Amino acid sequence: MAANPAFNNPAFREQPAGRAQAAPQTGSAQPGQPQYGQYAPGQPVDAQQQAAVNAHFEGAYAAPEAGALQTGRMTVEDTVYKTIALFAVLLVTAVVGWVWSASTVTVSANGQTTSPSVLPWIIGALGGFILAMVVIFTSRTKVRPALIFAYAAFEGLFVGSISLFFEFLYPGIVLQASLATLAVVGVTLALFASGKVRASKRATKIWMIAMIGYLVFSLLNVVLMLTGVLPQSAMFGMWSVKVAGIPLGLIIGVLVVLMAAYSLVQDFDFIQQGVRNRAPREFGWMGGFGIMVTVVWLYLEILRIIGIARSN
Repeated sequence: MAANPAFNNPAFREQPAGRAQAAPQTGSAQPGQPQYGQYAPGQPVDAQQQAAVNAHFEGAYAAPEAGALQTGRMTVEDTVYKTIALFAVLLVTAVVGWVWSASTVTVSANGQTTSPSVLPWIIGALGGFILAMVVIFTSRTKVRPALIFAYAAFEGLFVGSISLFFEFLYPGIVLQASLATLAVVGVTLALFASGKVRASKRATKIWMIAMIGYLVFSLLNVVLMLTGVLPQSAMFGMWSVKVAGIPLGLIIGVLVVLMAAYSLVQDFDFIQQGVRNRAPREFGWMGGFGIMVTVVWLYLEILRIIGIARSN
């Protein structure tokens, strides 16, 4: 099972030996018969025809390598373009969510400022979650780029609204979180590209155990906050509780960022596996979708860590 549910598809899994697809051949010759561009010994060779054959092969070797459009198969380059397109949609709707939330902020006569609206936050979170589930569970039969673009739009609405909420409390935090997220993604990608970091079965098992513990902790934290067990001063719930003078959220947050970075490594690995499997070109959208899920998670965790640090 993949750490990122977006890659729970046979197209991204390692195929058993012997099931690799062979590249299609344009033609075959009978045993003992010359193939295209070859001549049987003893047969006369027309110089003009031989020159045409040589020119054909020289042009074939000089031509650029066939891409996803020509082969109809998933490639790393095509997946990168699709990922960039999805993040472009996310950034545009993030601006919409930011402006929408900011439009509700008012200043009273005595100088008190109202908090930004959380309506776009809620709409984006619910819409993004529903679309993510639809995309994940229907990708086994068909990849639907329109739904993935819609997910990116709702996710952007959520990210923009929650970013303004944190910016309202801690000015400058969005820039700090954005730069930190880009740094983590950049370092992870560089280490993966150099071959120094790879996903392994043992590390993935440890990741899954840690992820289950993190989800249980987060769910318990929400329940305690909603039931009023935790004091109102603890803005982040148990994340704000101090252990040896250090907020628990900072200790756990660093581990969660490492978990998100490892999830990103797995995403890159699954995309490469999809290319090796010669998955259909449309699965590049699933690759971009999976990376977006991980990067947004990473950004939100970093946003929370910085918020906890600045609140103390």
